[in-house]
Amino acid sequence: MLSWKRLGRQRWVQVTVGMLAAEYLRLVSKTTPFAVEPADIYDRVEADFPIILAMWHGQHFLLPFAKRPKHRAKVLISRHRDGEINAIVAERLGVGTIRGSGDQGLEFNRKGGVAAFSAMLNALEEGYNVAMTADVPKVSRVAGLGIVKLAQLSGRPIYPIATATSRRIQLDNWDRSAVNLPFSRGAAVIANPIRVPQNADDAALETARLSVEHALNAVTVRAYDMVDRRGSAARG
Repeated sequence: MLSWKRLGRQRWVQVTVGMLAAEYLRLVSKTTPFAVEPADIYDRVEADFPIILAMWHGQHFLLPFAKRPKHRAKVLISRHRDGEINAIVAERLGVGTIRGSGDQGLEFNRKGGVAAFSAMLNALEEGYNVAMTADVPKVSRVAGLGIVKLAQLSGRPIYPIATATSRRIQLDNWDRSAVNLPFSRGAAVIANPIRVPQNADDAALETARLSVEHALNAVTVRAYDMVDRRGSAARG
């Protein structure tokens, strides 16, 4: 008998699930009006292209819809079998993929971290915006140094971003994933750019890492405040 785990490795299953997930997210996007903050978000960001877009894991499902048709973008996705489905979703929604993930020690190379890092540098040099989750693998809401090193070596700014919807299912998993539901109120909030000098020492890199972490937490709180109409967000 074929187990669920083995079934999930079948390519036809991954493609089917990926296509259905992409179309579901399309439905959520089409039935959810989004408020953006700041209002001139595209003018600000496009002036800095190509950029590094930072997000928290599990809060990223609707980000492909922030991309305008003229934007060229790629996203970092792990080599795990769940990553195969995510890659199918991203590509169906018009976002290129770079496969690999960060980790610590020897795991970094085994999981394709070195090759992926080089591919992200190349993509930025070619004018692609690069999106990636900033979390340390399996550690929610703690930014790793990988995204900071990418900004340092590429010379491109990091823009922390968060999206939220008023109707959602909050999963009880390590990254507190939010499954966005159709017919919601939506919000997208982006922080000021974080730039990392190419001559940054270890202390400066740690400062930049903390800046990314704090900015992502701030935009995430703000996005949820906007859709849940809490406090001053009700005026937004």
